[in-house]
Formats: sequence, C-alpha cells, structure tokens
Amino acid sequence: MISSALRALTQIFEQPLRAIFWKTLGYTLLLLLLVWVALNGAVATLVTLPYPWLETVLSLLTGIGAIFVLGYLVAPVTAIIAGILQDDIAEVVERRSYPQDPPGRAMPLSEAIPQAVKFTGVVILGNIFALFLLLVPGVNLIAFFVVNGYLLGREFFEFAAMRHLPSAEARAFRRAHSGTVFLSGLAIAGFLAIPFLNLLTPIFATVMMMHLYKHLTLRSSRLRRI
Repeated sequence: MISSALRALTQIFEQPLRAIFWKTLGYTLLLLLLVWVALNGAVATLVTLPYPWLETVLSLLTGIGAIFVLGYLVAPVTAIIAGILQDDIAEVVERRSYPQDPPGRAMPLSEAIPQAVKFTGVVILGNIFALFLLLVPGVNLIAFFVVNGYLLGREFFEFAAMRHLPSAEARAFRRAHSGTVFLSGLAIAGFLAIPFLNLLTPIFATVMMMHLYKHLTLRSSRLRRI
C-alpha cells in the first residue's frame, strides 16, 4: 500500500499525465465555481432585505459559507471528474509501468455512466452523513476519513480491477483484500484533506489503485503457485 502511494505521488506530475493534470484541474475548478455561483445566486434571489448594507453583509456571509460548503463538495466533484478521466489515467499507468502485461479494457459507456452516477451518489450521501457529525468534537474528522476512506478506496480499486476482471470478480477481489483497500482509501482521504492538492485526487487515487491492483494480483498469483 505504501509503495503504491509513493509511486502515485511521483507519477502524477510526470509528463505523460501532465495533460490530464490540467484537464482535472480545469474541470474541478469549473464545477466548483458553478456551484459557488449557484449558491450565491440562490441566496440573492430568495432573500430580500430592506437595507443595502444588510444585503452586502449577507453577500459576504454567503460567500464565506459557500467556500465552507465547497470544501465538502470536493469529494463528490472528484467522483464526477474521476468518471470522465479515469480510463485515460489508467492507460498511461499501464503503458508506462506494466508494458509486459495485457492492457486493461476501457469501461463501455453502458457501464461507465451508471458506475459514475452510483459512485457520485454514494460519495455525496457519505459526506452528508459526515457533515451531520460536524458538531460532535473529534468525531467529525474521524467520520471524514472513515467515510471517504471506505468509499473512495472501494470505488477506485474496483475501477482498477474491472479493467481486467468482470464486475462480480472485481468486487470479490476487492472484498478479499478489503483491509488493504481500506487503508489505501485512508491515504486517498488524507490526500483529499490537503487544500489545493486535493484537486488532483482523481489522478492520485487512480494511479495509486492501479499500482495496488497490480501488486495484489502478483501476490495472489505467487501464493497460488506455492
């Protein structure tokens, strides 16, 4: 797990992934900006105050509140971006790091769209749950890591596995290594908690889980031969 995380950290800024890096950054910032504008616009439309200075104060408070909300939206936005760019990222990793292995298959749209919708929905619900625990001292931070560690670890690993296995076998393989996958998910959640750097979570998580899947596959193969 640690070696996979370290390899991901070194690869996300390398030349082959640089174009995807700019796409990820652009898409993520655009989606977050649209959400911020929508929140401000909704408050300005729904709330009418008698004095201009009150409207100014409300606008400032809304802007600050929207920034706070955006911090919790990075995870679901990451899920959306991952659905768009994951196959591109995975192909770069396989081509550069595992050229001797059979290449994985890109997920067809009939599978990719439901998978992305499910992933995004699950992450949103999980983070809403974590948000409700915000007022409980100490628990909120734990909830953030546990919820995102489990969800992000599961979904990113299953994506990596499904490039090489049928979906049912990919889920079974993930369950067989659930502890390692969860710990790797915690590493992704830690990356997600770092301001600004968390905008690159889709790249980091995909690269890391591709390496982890390859490592676990090799280890399982060796154990079967013993």
